[in-house]
Amino acid sequence: MAPSGRISQSVFDGSRLRVILLLDLYEGAQQQFLDAYELMRQQVASVPGHISDQLCQSIENPSQWLITSEWESAPPFLAWVNSEEHVETVKPMHSCVRDTRSMRYSILRETNPGQPVSRTVTPADVQVEARVGDGVARHALTFTVKPGSESKVAELLAGYESPRAQVDETTRLRRTSLFMHGNRVVRAVEVEGDLLVALRHVARQPEVRAVEEAINPYLEQDRDLTDPESARVFFTRAALPAVHHVVSDRPAPAGLRRHALYYPAKEGRGMELARLLADQDRIAAGDPKSPVHSSTVFQRDDIVVRLIDVTGELDLDPVASLGLKGARKAAELERLLDGAAIGVEGSLETERNVNRLLSHADMLPVTDRSSVS
Repeated sequence: MAPSGRISQSVFDGSRLRVILLLDLYEGAQQQFLDAYELMRQQVASVPGHISDQLCQSIENPSQWLITSEWESAPPFLAWVNSEEHVETVKPMHSCVRDTRSMRYSILRETNPGQPVSRTVTPADVQVEARVGDGVARHALTFTVKPGSESKVAELLAGYESPRAQVDETTRLRRTSLFMHGNRVVRAVEVEGDLLVALRHVARQPEVRAVEEAINPYLEQDRDLTDPESARVFFTRAALPAVHHVVSDRPAPAGLRRHALYYPAKEGRGMELARLLADQDRIAAGDPKSPVHSSTVFQRDDIVVRLIDVTGELDLDPVASLGLKGARKAAELERLLDGAAIGVEGSLETERNVNRLLSHADMLPVTDRSSVS
């Protein structure tokens, strides 16, 4: 029987991916943009998982352009778009473009000439089903601060006044949760409606701008948010996308508490580790005894963060809290996790090391602000 639970976000369903990039160019920048696109096209053609791309120009407004690309699945695209190679590849385009908007879609159904309308089939002949969501988009940012400045940064990030939650008639900032692990900061947001509109709204708020300026001296990566190029590079490198979100079909119990767990992966194993945790949480959503009511897995490169809403304390069921239930799951996690990075060495089959991992992975909560009553 398939596990129950409502999955609203996932890059692990095996479907092909359609990426749509809408661009608004500066007047007179068309040829410069075409030259930059040609360089990018040649580079992306050799990226594993890339199938094809198209460049289109509006027939109504010549400054509006569209780039679409198709990928074998979402994981190889995310690995590329979050890489330093991608940051460098798209730099020549920045001076041509006034505004951009990126959208990513799983391909669920497809019509081909001469063939009947049918469901898209994955390589494993598993039909991709539509996910049932809650109208909420999830995203996170992560960055590091200079060692020794952690307490000051936490004080600044906890003390600012919350921006107005209602952005417009259709978009609302639902929740912001901020955690730290050593000198690493993770800020996760939940947005009803348009994520990009909400993020831009928050970035313009004076109270947010003030706290961002206040933490600048403590950041390990220099940035100047008044410089569009500097800001673009910083937020590109800081992006920590949500790769999976699942919530139990059971009614939400009273007293849910939010935790963030940090799982640094061994080099090159980040996506595999995120998939393991996503599978574990998908199964847990159908277990009435599981303390985990909902989970969001965020991943970029070898950084994996799992945001969970749980009943009770984490150490009441450390195996479930860590996503280790099931035969050989501890060994699988041990194979993928850089345990030394968070002070855990040895087998995760032992109770001592499981408890030690939970203690080290549990991130320090800084603030959790919700506009949901």
